[in-house]
Amino acid sequence: MDVSDVGQLVSEISALRARVAQLQERVEQLDLLAHEDSLVDLPNRRGFVRALERLIDRVSRYQEKAALLFVDLDGLKLINDSFGHQAGDAALIQVARLLVGGVRKSDVVARIGGDEFAILLGHSDEESARETAARLVDVIADSDFTHDGQVLPLSVAIGAALIEADDSPESAMARADHEMYRRKAA
Repeated sequence: MDVSDVGQLVSEISALRARVAQLQERVEQLDLLAHEDSLVDLPNRRGFVRALERLIDRVSRYQEKAALLFVDLDGLKLINDSFGHQAGDAALIQVARLLVGGVRKSDVVARIGGDEFAILLGHSDEESARETAARLVDVIADSDFTHDGQVLPLSVAIGAALIEADDSPESAMARADHEMYRRKAA
């Protein structure tokens, strides 16, 4: 092998390393897109389930107390139909900000569906989860949401459920969802 072959090989290896680095960065971007909601800059359902699985593991392994809040934004369809999807998007963004601002930095807030959010509360018993839910309901109801000069009321229904050691993500979410519908009916 002569010197020019070695130089060409080194150049090709360098180019391949650069391409691998580009591909790794693209995989990270795609993973982020797969787990993040682009509108509200929060985890989406897939990202939330991943975080919930980790929390269930901690509850199971360390007997940590934790809770899940299931949040439903009331009247989003009416806002969309009456004022347009930009107003609906703005309402979702405001609710997301208020939810994030109303919990600890260590808690996980996610948008898991069109008008549904979920929150994971680590180190939280049932009483503190219900207190957090009630406080968030009040914060959102008391917020000033204005779109195109019109004040639009926002409200949410929130169900709380403790996370149990033998839970699956689906079972924990179903309990919190059931509690949310029970509260909405009341």
